[in-house]
Amino acid sequence: MMKNILVATDFSNNAYCALFYATRLLVSTKCTFYLLNVYDNLSPVDGANEFLVGKKLLDELATTSNEKMKSLEHRIILDNENSLHKFETISKKGNLVKTIHQMLNAFEIDLVVMGSKGYTGAKEIFFGSNTIRVANTITQCPVLTIPKQLEFQKPKDIAFVTDYKKGCTKKTTAPLLFLANLLGAKVKVMHINEEEDLSKEQESHREMLELCLKNTPHSFHWEQAFADKATVIDDFLNNSAIDLFAMVHYKHNFFERIMNEPVVKNVSMYSSIPFLILPFKG
Repeated sequence: MMKNILVATDFSNNAYCALFYATRLLVSTKCTFYLLNVYDNLSPVDGANEFLVGKKLLDELATTSNEKMKSLEHRIILDNENSLHKFETISKKGNLVKTIHQMLNAFEIDLVVMGSKGYTGAKEIFFGSNTIRVANTITQCPVLTIPKQLEFQKPKDIAFVTDYKKGCTKKTTAPLLFLANLLGAKVKVMHINEEEDLSKEQESHREMLELCLKNTPHSFHWEQAFADKATVIDDFLNNSAIDLFAMVHYKHNFFERIMNEPVVKNVSMYSSIPFLILPFKG
């Protein structure tokens, strides 16, 4: 189940669209959305008293954050109109990534939702730097990134991208299967074929995944590695009309290679399709 959802916001249109998307995705689920804004003081101007300027700025930032949070809560309640959903607002001074980590256990968060910011160069292929840091460091729960100002359409086909080089447990795939079953969506397992055949270990991992998916409509797809992996994935997602795609975040493995490949800017999956990042759980 996904009962507690953390949505980070900077009050931009992108962030609001991510929040609204999450409420539509979980429209039939009873849950609480924790809306989080993290602010920090700016560098003091030259010649000013650092403490006084810093405190004044922080007070102003805190007031602005709280006021905008009230407006945001009011807006989403009006737009959402769902008695199953509760909203809690949290404004905090500090570092976004550290604050999110603190909140995960404090509020028993089941899902983190963030808006992506489009292309920012090869090192930040599809996220802003904060989103990359959150995605790379969270191990407790999945992270769902929503492309900028994406209109909600109920996902019918969800892609699960894997190279079968690591095992995939029921705990790891549980959030993916929850969403697929909640939405009545089909899971399309996409494997990039770098060798002619799977190794014995890879085949064992594939069979384990098939066992996890036995109660969910699914299919398996093989794609040839004719180009960089991000482009191969992108072609599959577009050709298969995928509405949401998921990947397991293993350290020093497929996920990180995909994250850091210098993909060309016409790779559209990062700007048009929601991305569910699943932490590995043994």
